[in-house]
Amino acid sequence: MAPPAGSRNAGDLYSRGFIGYQDSCYDLAGEPGGQAILIDRANPSYRPALGNALRVQGGIAGAVAQYQRAIVLRPDHPAADNNLGAVLNPRGKRDDAVARYMRSLELSRSYADLYNNRGVALMMQGQFVDALAQFNRALEVNPDHADAHCNLGTALATQGRSVEAATHLARALELNPRHADAHNSLGNICKDDARFDDAMAHYGRAIAIRPDHGEAHFNRSEIKFFHRDDAELAALEALARRDDLPVRTAIHVHFALAKALEDAGDYDRSFEHLRVGNTLKRGQVGYDEIRGIGLLRRIAAVFDCALLDRFQGEGDPSTVPVFVLGMPRSGSTLIEQILAGHPRIHCAGELPDFEAAASSVLRGSDLYPECVPALDGATLRRIGKSYLDRLPALVDGKIRIVDKLPGNFLNIGLIRLFLPNARIIHTMRRPIDTCVSCYSKLFTSGHHYTYDLGELGRFYRGYSELMDHWRSVLPPGAMLDVSYEDVVDDLEGQARRFIDYCGLPWDDRCLSFYNNCRPVRTASAIQVRQPLFRSSLERWRKYERGIGPLLEELEKLVPG
Repeated sequence: MAPPAGSRNAGDLYSRGFIGYQDSCYDLAGEPGGQAILIDRANPSYRPALGNALRVQGGIAGAVAQYQRAIVLRPDHPAADNNLGAVLNPRGKRDDAVARYMRSLELSRSYADLYNNRGVALMMQGQFVDALAQFNRALEVNPDHADAHCNLGTALATQGRSVEAATHLARALELNPRHADAHNSLGNICKDDARFDDAMAHYGRAIAIRPDHGEAHFNRSEIKFFHRDDAELAALEALARRDDLPVRTAIHVHFALAKALEDAGDYDRSFEHLRVGNTLKRGQVGYDEIRGIGLLRRIAAVFDCALLDRFQGEGDPSTVPVFVLGMPRSGSTLIEQILAGHPRIHCAGELPDFEAAASSVLRGSDLYPECVPALDGATLRRIGKSYLDRLPALVDGKIRIVDKLPGNFLNIGLIRLFLPNARIIHTMRRPIDTCVSCYSKLFTSGHHYTYDLGELGRFYRGYSELMDHWRSVLPPGAMLDVSYEDVVDDLEGQARRFIDYCGLPWDDRCLSFYNNCRPVRTASAIQVRQPLFRSSLERWRKYERGIGPLLEELEKLVPG
């Protein structure tokens, strides 16, 4: 490209390109940036800006080339390392991205972008506490960093700190009214709070600003019902046909399109996009099936009757905790919402606190679960107390706290040791419906076994065998099985049953669970805002032709 007549100064051209980038005019940013490089090829300063302009237009390979060339020309170039990390991170190369961010931090400890981008990498790895620290550090360096405000708000929202989150997200939009990610995250907060019209408006704004915003499309699809002639369905189909989308974006688009096509009654095409989305996602996660199922069997081998009898009553005697657990998509959010209607119960959501309390002792130098028999009563009480100390304070006459983390089915033996008087409610649903519902959901984190039909079926069998084991070794009344189908058929009868199990008198407000305005941050957030419906029963038949590997594995379930 030739520089325009009368404009041969590389610095001036770079300045013009930078202004274009700041104004979101990326095509106008790229052209003068490229001209600046033609004039002064040895100057590395111009290349990261050109790379940024190329990146936002989808020219990833060109952007990477510019960042790498800048590093060759100037190995101590913090912006180039930082920007290269920002490209690598959403493409699954998180270790490489973190290394680039760390290198940038070494080169420029006061560079706010570096703290911000490292926080993004940590957040995507599930390390939210460390991510929060990085975003706060970025804002200490630059209080007007819009991306850091947005990312801090997003991270706070995942921790249930919605008010603080909304404040930072609003600030991000004050600084940059066209911040699509801030609109998307505000939409999520509104969705969690059942403010669906506001959520739709934020998602729509995010998509208007950035039409290929996969997360916003996905989030909107979860609260919208699509029709065959829906323009937004057509937009999703056009996106799905593109072959230049980053993998993470493509995953969100295919899951969103699968939901939209199911709404429209096109089940074959819906399943095809589910298959593509799940296959892409499976390629992004590091699930070790042998290790995962092996852990289930090792837990059953360690937690036998002799161990539980030896430690009977040794833990903390509190009656406060109620654990609602089971496979994801088995009705646990519904049960939690019914419990939340009771004035003596506080539902705290999906808490990581039990694992955190246990990890300080059990995930140390000794191998879990084989280290458990070497514990003593004092240690059990200490861990139980540590868990209780992490729970929210009881207020307004409440005497029970519900911890609804589905994966705690792995920890039922530990719960009995640490908190022998805790209630344990195990939610169940027909296996095929549970698994198909898992396969149709893109989980925020964890549950990596759900993205392949065969692996999903084998994991379900391992889970089922472990639950049979718990029933065989626990004393009567230690755990209550609750069937989703039974709740659908007899809401009041089943609700009275598990309220009684919690040791509380009946309250009719439990039946109006769909009117409860408490935040719900799970994949079932929409369903539990509605009265019970039967359409979720036998849903798997819509996809029967495509789920052969799953059916084959579930046929091997031992009746019990």
